[in-house]
Amino acid sequence: MPENIIKILIADDHAFLREGIKKTVHDEIDMKIIGEASNANDALEMILSLQPDVVIMDISMPGKSGLDVLKDLKAMKKKYKVLILSMHPEDRFAIRALKAGAAGYLTKESAPDELVKAIRTVLAGRKYVSKALANRLVDILSDDIDKQPHENLSDREYEVFIKIASGSKATEIAEELSISVHTVNTYRARILEKLSMNSNVELSQYAMHNNLID
Repeated sequence: MPENIIKILIADDHAFLREGIKKTVHDEIDMKIIGEASNANDALEMILSLQPDVVIMDISMPGKSGLDVLKDLKAMKKKYKVLILSMHPEDRFAIRALKAGAAGYLTKESAPDELVKAIRTVLAGRKYVSKALANRLVDILSDDIDKQPHENLSDREYEVFIKIASGSKATEIAEELSISVHTVNTYRARILEKLSMNSNVELSQYAMHNNLID
């Protein structure tokens, strides 16, 4: 493979979305998809073995999340340009992803128009975020003193919190995240304790009030 070819790895558990990404970069003569992973464990193995220039990764995958992969790479002191491509709006997960080491964040909704630009931006050593998020980052990332309660949740707790607040049942969350219902209930208990709440209704009201769910 010529040295000037940009090697890209895709990590997303939905095959049709991986196909969409491949179609988006197909016409770029200097880009090549060198691998695809459908879960976080495979993604981590392929990142380490294939050494891609850019990783395009979802947050929500079976088992470990994309944020977990970012943390694993950071713990191993491995620096890769990981571009998070997520169905979640920027204001829900982008800041957590960037703090965990992501090089950029864009939504799947905006991907067809922005993906190639995002890839080239992170390759140039810059972060890729929307203008709206960039403005928020100035305030949020530079000042953690006045944290809102939900910002004290771990990444997995936050992910479960959003699903509960959106009305998902414990069995549905367990299936989506490939964990047991018992584990979901354990996370729920921790979330309620950290947010000083007593019910799913309160979680939903809090999430809606803070624009964390639609």
